[in-house]
Amino acid sequence: MVLNEKMEPPVAPVQPSTISQSDINQRFYRHFQAECTELQEQIAQLENYSLVGGEKQDAIDHVNSGITRLSDEVSDASGFVPAYDQRVYSQAIKALQEKLQDARTKFAPKPRFQFKQQKNNSAISLNDAAELAQEKRLKAPGFGQSLLSSNESSIATTPAHLKTPPNEANSKDTLGDLPSFPKNYNEEMTKGPVGPVRKPSFSQATNVNISGHNRLHIILPSSASRATASGSLTKLNRCIVDMSVPTANGAPFAGLALQSVKDSLIIAGHVAGAAHITGVENSIIVVASRQVRMHDCKNVDIYLHCGSRPIIEDCSNVRFSPIPECYMTIQETPIQSQWDQVDDFKWLKADHSPNWSILPDDEKLDEEIWTDVVPGGPGVGLEDILKRMNLPGR
Repeated sequence: MVLNEKMEPPVAPVQPSTISQSDINQRFYRHFQAECTELQEQIAQLENYSLVGGEKQDAIDHVNSGITRLSDEVSDASGFVPAYDQRVYSQAIKALQEKLQDARTKFAPKPRFQFKQQKNNSAISLNDAAELAQEKRLKAPGFGQSLLSSNESSIATTPAHLKTPPNEANSKDTLGDLPSFPKNYNEEMTKGPVGPVRKPSFSQATNVNISGHNRLHIILPSSASRATASGSLTKLNRCIVDMSVPTANGAPFAGLALQSVKDSLIIAGHVAGAAHITGVENSIIVVASRQVRMHDCKNVDIYLHCGSRPIIEDCSNVRFSPIPECYMTIQETPIQSQWDQVDDFKWLKADHSPNWSILPDDEKLDEEIWTDVVPGGPGVGLEDILKRMNLPGR
């Protein structure tokens, strides 16, 4: 058979621009699994929060809102998730709700002490009492009945168990020692002596909670390793926070939350569980964690060592890079880092998500900056350090 010279070669089929249905299902499964794992860890950490100031209730509310959000996501995914998988997801959410309710019951304050009223065998009904009262009124003075004699005074009717014991009749009331209140490290940092660096010890705390600061350079000393049950950094503006020292010697944070941080450098240290990063803008983050979740972040450079695939949602211009060598520890060395295997759960197309990228080599900060500039020193202030860091988005 002779081919027609004018015959054009067959056109290759156009590849679809979207990923397959099975890939979408698998991606949602990974998302759901990561959310469930994180919520279970948050429920397990509830016992580490204090009842003072509503801290524990805030944590419970945060977990509850996370379960509600996950339930809504399962409902939204009903268009592409098979019915069987939807039932599995629903059962998992129900289990989370029950686990949270068990925790609520466990942490609910015990009812106040109440005197136990002993049952009176001679008790009478209300109707009988009304009839007796009526009879007494009829027999009262003016109705032919005399007053009670002096030896029938009212004091004689006081029950013996309510009388003051003789040996306590003349004793004075004493006030016991008041319970101690947790130390307010945030107030200490705000009102502390003027200086380039604040070093709160957190030696009297079970968790690290740094919140509501502006233009502070905070370095946690090794004494804060006693407070790594959980970590929280919130509402920080143009700050430098270095938490690497207390978490480097076998005392990583069980979980870490960063929220509402702007124009700052955060060296978060090491996290055994999940690092939850929300609402961070124009900042640099350094963290070694088993899992990383980022929500509503923009213009963030994150130097990362992560034992699982990092996850971003509703983020833009997030750039990833390996963690600097000076922040690596023996614990992280054998763990394969997946710092560049990022899942964007709001981008389901086959091509690369435009919301994240790899930090170019020529824009990475040199190791000398991390070791020599970031710790500060004589004549080196916070603004000098941030200027050398070249914060993204500025």
